[in-house]
Amino acid sequence: MKTQPIDQFACTLPPEKRQSVYNGTKATHEKRTKLLAGDFADPDRLRQLAGEVKQHVIENLDTLLPQVEERLTAGGAQVHWAADAAAARRHVLAILQRRGATRLVKAKTMVSEEIELAPFLEAHGIECLETDLGEFIVQIDHDHPSHIVRPIIHKNRREIATSFEKNGLGAYNDAPEVITRRAREFMRKKYLAADAGMTGANFVVAESGRLVVVTNEGNSRFSLAAPKCHIALVGIEKLLPRDRDLALFLNLLARSATAQQLTVYTEFIRGPRAAGQPDGPEEMHVIFVDNGRTDVLAGECREILRCIRCGACMNVCPVYRQVSGHAYRSVYPGPVGAVLSPLLAGEDFLEKADLPKASSLCGACNEVCPVNIPIPDLLLRLRDKGKRAGAASPGLPPMGPWALLASQPVVWKAALIGGRLLDYIPPGLIPVPAMHAWAASRTLPKWRGGVFRKWLRQREKRKTETGERKA
Repeated sequence: MKTQPIDQFACTLPPEKRQSVYNGTKATHEKRTKLLAGDFADPDRLRQLAGEVKQHVIENLDTLLPQVEERLTAGGAQVHWAADAAAARRHVLAILQRRGATRLVKAKTMVSEEIELAPFLEAHGIECLETDLGEFIVQIDHDHPSHIVRPIIHKNRREIATSFEKNGLGAYNDAPEVITRRAREFMRKKYLAADAGMTGANFVVAESGRLVVVTNEGNSRFSLAAPKCHIALVGIEKLLPRDRDLALFLNLLARSATAQQLTVYTEFIRGPRAAGQPDGPEEMHVIFVDNGRTDVLAGECREILRCIRCGACMNVCPVYRQVSGHAYRSVYPGPVGAVLSPLLAGEDFLEKADLPKASSLCGACNEVCPVNIPIPDLLLRLRDKGKRAGAASPGLPPMGPWALLASQPVVWKAALIGGRLLDYIPPGLIPVPAMHAWAASRTLPKWRGGVFRKWLRQREKRKTETGERKA
């Protein structure tokens, strides 16, 4: 019996990388929790409100998308629609070729990762430089991001210094300020020489046609300052109805993603450079990308389209902390990826059908989600979908014996007594053959069955004695 691919990856993950992921996610989650509780009297009410706003968006895309197109066009931007990844890539290539552009500087956009844009452009002779520091390091390492917000959470500064040395960016020096300075020196020249700049959009406001981009490095601003053409790649679900909604979402996004009250740079973009402005792009193109989102909208897991890509669910997830983002075999890792990646896979759903099983269903992802996505419920729906579609269940013990135990009180009590033997029986000798492969990669905790029942009996006894004394 084989284990799940995600389990196989976890078994080979070096302890140093696991520790880097664990430390980074834990620290960010703890800061986020403290900040939200300190700044707002009822953070949960804000999450519920934000979830309601985003649910309104995805249920009304048919009216909001034409509205935002009208506003963007009125502001001088050119709007394009891409049904799938191939169409999105063709739009970008056509825009660049029409301008004779051969050098593109790119701020972080998850959609560009999703459609595999960079290798496509490079194959057509166009230099595509990632300017987010984490994404830049991933690019020169020929690696992939392992976190939505922190692409190199799986790396430490020694690995980064080695990469810089190998790529001719200076002698080995793992001081963070040196690494940052060298990246700046390299990128400044690239910004000035670029023919076009690309960004994503954290939000697009239907009311005003504003694109909102938030960063902590200012690289998106540099990507728009010198180039004469701005291309924005945006998922169709990234809309907000009104400008006033930004007050809610910018506060929740910064705290949830990086435990900040507000990101360092928040840009509001309404179109290309106006006649009276001295700088900025002469052209602005906004490409709205579907790439399976409409199919998700029509299914039973549409709530996942609320996601604002903050990464809070990853930071709290006990599974993600142990396996890292690369184990999910997708641009979108962690709990959100375990839902979104199989859905976006379309006809290849079964290739990612194991991802919804990579969860303890503890519910922490839902508790921290700034738009209140019921991720555990969606994972269960996808598990059911996978089973009905014929997905294999490798590495999992059969649930029939568990169902028998859980539904027969007498059998359950007998199992609690006999379960103590598991402390003394090696996993390989457990008299259930189907559990051997499962137990081979797991360490069973010490048996504690019956502890709760004993505690409850003692508690009821004390309550009775106390009542008798009072009487």
